[in-house]
Amino acid sequence: MKDNNNIHTNDKLICTQGNAYYSEGEVYTVGRIVNDKYFQLLTSGNDDHWYATLDDQGIYVSFDTATATNNKAFFDKIA
Repeated sequence: MKDNNNIHTNDKLICTQGNAYYSEGEVYTVGRIVNDKYFQLLTSGNDDHWYATLDDQGIYVSFDTATATNNKAFFDKIA
């Protein structure tokens, strides 16, 4: 994992592995910080969000669904 421990509101993250909700190569903006592990990741024109996780797996959004074959989208912080 890259050094992504300093996530802040308005940081930009690039999707490195997409899924049905996030497109690989697209840039997304960090919204409100919940705590040192969770934060909002803005979508659809920054008027909606999902909650992202920062842990030893990296930065990702995980969708709890039995139907999706790829339920996680991964991101890297843009320096």
